Amino acid sequence: MKNDHVTMRDIADRLGVSSVTVSKALNDKDGVSDELKARIKEVAKEMGYRLNTAARAMREGLTYNIGVVIPEQFTNVNHAFYLRVYQHLASQLESYGYSSILHILSMQDEEMVNLPRIYYEKKVDGFIVLGQIKPSYIEAVQQMTVPKLFLDFYQEGAAVDSIVTDNFYGAYELTSYLIREGHEELAYMGNIYSTSSIQDRFLGFYKALLEHRIPLQPDWIIRDRDDHGTLIELELPASMPTAFVCNCDQVARYLIEKLKKEGYRVPEDCSVVGYDNDIFATVAEPHLTTVEVDMEMLAKSAVKAIMKKVNRPDTTIGRTVVQGKIVYRDTVKPINHPEKKNGER
Repeated sequence: MKNDHVTMRDIADRLGVSSVTVSKALNDKDGVSDELKARIKEVAKEMGYRLNTAARAMREGLTYNIGVVIPEQFTNVNHAFYLRVYQHLASQLESYGYSSILHILSMQDEEMVNLPRIYYEKKVDGFIVLGQIKPSYIEAVQQMTVPKLFLDFYQEGAAVDSIVTDNFYGAYELTSYLIREGHEELAYMGNIYSTSSIQDRFLGFYKALLEHRIPLQPDWIIRDRDDHGTLIELELPASMPTAFVCNCDQVARYLIEKLKKEGYRVPEDCSVVGYDNDIFATVAEPHLTTVEVDMEMLAKSAVKAIMKKVNRPDTTIGRTVVQGKIVYRDTVKPINHPEKKNGER
């Protein structure tokens, strides 16, 4: 059945529900369960039905577009993570009858606090900001008169809802795993003042050390980027740890390359773990033990939240946390301490 000939009545007949129910589901109105909404949208897609968004826009005063803002520093060839999240966002928005408009926030516009032109031209019904932005820009976003949402970061005190992966607990679990494998000399690689994600991962790392009464060594908190988020040359500490916890897979891969150049073997001489489970985890050699971020769930949660806010602008969701999981690969080697008794530090 071709798209032009499929009506809401056809969908209703297929499912044995009313046209009103189909209309509510396709327009994300109240009065239909989430399960039935999903089923109606699935059948509509199978039948080739597409909402006439132009007519809806004129009738309801909406554009049926959502702007997705990604800071420029997260869009180069070495930052595949955010572009993959954007793909998931676009797919999820499509299921709501919405289109996504990608806006790359240049460093200059961020510094000058220039909001996207699509905001002033009223081309979107809301914004999802994907990736950490400067405090001055956060203040400007708060003043925007459309629904907005932060994705993969948050700002304490900001009046903007956020969806984040559970950075704290993921890094805590990863560090605890290393400790169970016998590692007591642990370094953290990441600029802890750069983003809320890196900072939360460090705090999870630190909690695991505290629980096992392992002292935090200041020389083993190693910067991987400058305060603008640009990666810098990695410097190995004078006294080497037995394991590095890296704030992301990209940095972990760079670290592995650096270690090899300096004559260290991974994991025989030094264990390395990352975070994200992105492409860098599997192009690294050996393949990287890491925490997998559920990008699909991040996107699904973000789109569901922004849709609620579009339909009810006074809706608040606070901070929503999406769980990750450890992916065990080849960059961790257990360490035995035969001189110590079981359970003794």
